[in-house]
Amino acid sequence: MPGRRATPRRYLMCSPAHFEVAYSINPWMDPAKPVDVPLALAQWEDLRDRYRTLGHHVDELEPLPGLPDMVFAANGTTVVDGRVLGARFAHPQRTAEAAAHLDWFRERGYTAVHEPVHINEGEGDFAVTASYLLAGRGFRSSPLSHPEAQEFFGRPVIGLDLVDPRYYHLDTALAVLDDGADEVMYYPDAFSPGSRAVLGRLFPDALIATEPDAAVFGLNAVSDGLHVLLPQAAVGLFEPLRARGFEPLGMDLSELLKGGGSVKCCTSELRGEEPRAGLEPAA
Repeated sequence: MPGRRATPRRYLMCSPAHFEVAYSINPWMDPAKPVDVPLALAQWEDLRDRYRTLGHHVDELEPLPGLPDMVFAANGTTVVDGRVLGARFAHPQRTAEAAAHLDWFRERGYTAVHEPVHINEGEGDFAVTASYLLAGRGFRSSPLSHPEAQEFFGRPVIGLDLVDPRYYHLDTALAVLDDGADEVMYYPDAFSPGSRAVLGRLFPDALIATEPDAAVFGLNAVSDGLHVLLPQAAVGLFEPLRARGFEPLGMDLSELLKGGGSVKCCTSELRGEEPRAGLEPAA
């Protein structure tokens, strides 16, 4: 096994200051279950601080009242090569998040910013590998968003059908472990038979997760090429990751799981060079 190496990353996160489960738009959300906001904030801060301890840069998006799901920052955009594809949310409760994300990028000088025509929920359903842009569909993102993303990024898009409502976004069923080597882990039963066959052809050496680890959101993970931050309850993934040369780091985001999210949902990756200081915001 060749030596693994972490590469510095830039992430965008949003505090759960206004987090609550006031509605249900996925099977994990139950408004009858109370949310402990101070605990959610402490767990989120632990994740943010862990990234910084590992040498990564974390920007923070200001949370807005009335948008309790903004903490799941991965859903707001997909950023590749400094190009920003915005989100168009499937549910009206989250619609206003899209503009807040794009405003943040424009204010910081990003000029290649695209407001999508078709429904996509950012990195919830788009995963970037060295060779492909993997794209989930079936519960949230429209299949029409896939050619739109391919045209904008100029990268081949591979559509994957999600069939289990518990895994309503791609990032709940698949994680990129090494984006320089097309290395992933995934839970096969979250996908249609045809999509499982496609994943088997593209990633024959993928780490295959079992149902118990998938069910605790073990695939909702973030890797820097060496360290893999994932829910601490996904105990069955730790040894397989170590056997491949990764260093798994268990995180407790159990309070945020009440909203249907964990490590990756809270983390948007900003790929590509940051705009030069002094640039005027994009129109």
